[in-house]
Amino acid sequence: MTDATSPSSELLASAARTLTLEQQAIAALIERLDGDFERACELILACRGRVVVTGMGKSGHVAGKIAATLASTGTPAFFVHPGEASHGDLGMITPGDVVLALSNSGETAEVTALLPLLKRLGTPLISMTGRPGSTLARHAEAHLDAGVEREACPLDLAPTSSTTAALALGDALAVALLECRGFTAEDFALSHPGGSLGKRLLLKVSDLMHSGDRLPRVALGSPLRDALLEITRQGLGFTCVIDDAGRLAGVYTDGDLRRTLDQHSDLSGLTVDRVMTVPGKRVAPDTLAAEAVRLMEDNRITALAVVDDDGHPVGALHMHDLLASGVI
Repeated sequence: MTDATSPSSELLASAARTLTLEQQAIAALIERLDGDFERACELILACRGRVVVTGMGKSGHVAGKIAATLASTGTPAFFVHPGEASHGDLGMITPGDVVLALSNSGETAEVTALLPLLKRLGTPLISMTGRPGSTLARHAEAHLDAGVEREACPLDLAPTSSTTAALALGDALAVALLECRGFTAEDFALSHPGGSLGKRLLLKVSDLMHSGDRLPRVALGSPLRDALLEITRQGLGFTCVIDDAGRLAGVYTDGDLRRTLDQHSDLSGLTVDRVMTVPGKRVAPDTLAAEAVRLMEDNRITALAVVDDDGHPVGALHMHDLLASGVI
């Protein structure tokens, strides 16, 4: 058992104190949510341009993350370094934008230096500080109070609780805007096309299916031998069976073959319609690939026929296609 005074126990105790202080700092924000938070949301929702987020030092790092979170949840936003803004990058800000400025003290020189320029542009300012009476807070149309009682740093110097609180308040702002806009999971995927979520929500069966000459098919009444040759030729583990009107009558799969061998000692006189699965699992081309995965998993199959609104086969989808695409 670890001794109570050992270095490891002291490290754990220090970590616990830090997390407790930061937890308390976030919890205290709830009581300070007021009309200014609502006003900040209204300014951003009415914004015709983008939300320009700025901050210096550790606040700048938090500002960058807030800008990224806003941008990925339906609120166009980007980060501007306040020092660079005074040396040309202010041209990125237009009267149609809204500026969200972070500064724990509310007196950061590089940030407050932007105030006259923002006033001249007529760009609305939202401030997020730890001091409601600060210069930045007083000159903002809406002030978000991210103040903390003390930093988690034992010296009460290094930005710890304050940056955590600012980050959490930024998340609260982004989520409130997200919900107000009716932002959906599919909207989220559109800004994350390279991620697994984007693939699950954006890729459709039509994007992955085999079609044309790669669609396995035989006519209703064909000898079973023809169906087996088609399965082997296309390598998808099944074939569609088509009726005289070109509609899907059923499917014949590798699993059906095993059942056929169990039930019939002589395959020479069999036609595919006597042993096929009717009607066979099928999906529409515009079905989300993720839904096709669920259908396959629920029915313990590895391939699906893809049919149009009239029941005509237009493609075939295999589990390997879904794996290769990153959907699963």
